[in-house]
Amino acid sequence: MILTDYHMHSSFSDDSEATMTSMIERSIELGFHTICFTDHMDLDFPLEFGGGFVFNGEIYTNQVENLREKYAKQIKVLCGVEYGLRPYLKEQFATLTQIYNFDFIIGSSHLIGNIDPYQKAYWEGITEEEGITKYLEAIYTNVKTFEDYDVYGHIDYVARYAPNQNLNYSYMKYADLIDTIFKTIIQKGKGIEVNTAGYKYGLGHPHPQTDVLKRYKELGGEIITIGADAHKPEHIGYKFKETEELLKSLGFEYYTIFENRQPQFITL
Repeated sequence: MILTDYHMHSSFSDDSEATMTSMIERSIELGFHTICFTDHMDLDFPLEFGGGFVFNGEIYTNQVENLREKYAKQIKVLCGVEYGLRPYLKEQFATLTQIYNFDFIIGSSHLIGNIDPYQKAYWEGITEEEGITKYLEAIYTNVKTFEDYDVYGHIDYVARYAPNQNLNYSYMKYADLIDTIFKTIIQKGKGIEVNTAGYKYGLGHPHPQTDVLKRYKELGGEIITIGADAHKPEHIGYKFKETEELLKSLGFEYYTIFENRQPQFITL
């Protein structure tokens, strides 16, 4: 069984009100042995679309360390972060990585230009195909640009918010872009996350979806972390059983956890 969750948010993220304590205690109830907080660090997020998405790194890392010690006999609590990557922020993220001893870093694409696909404004004046293509092109630019991450988060996040969600999205339709993304990730020794929030959003699969995950493995991708992208305690470990069965059906034999930025492979 998958008993680790490597993508969760607390009140240090602007889109969560959950205390770290509540997230830890729910994880203990579920029998998890390791969790990693990955609160949002989306530098320069436009205020008109919700603002913030940054936290005080010293307070954040100190709080995780205090809770790590408090719950050490019950669960391993690790300190990670989710960077909202954009190329012009490369040096700022590199500095943060040097200052704070994160165990794990998710690199994600939330803003394309200066707009999140979550916002209806992103889709105005473009076709659905153009909107998805722009998103994937931004990921490709990021994976070419950045080194300061361990796995790329929710690769097809854009499918949550496309006008028809994932109805018109598939590996075959965007094969060239997806292949260039994955080849770059693999060549650089990075991985991807399997983000089970896709189920929560009614897509019927995690991010990335099944045919995209299959292609990642075909190209030699080995590093995958599992995370529910929980912003509330009740979403921790969401649909992990279904996800484990899916991964096994695609031929994956293990998943990955990180500590001190070093990968460890766990049998499924």
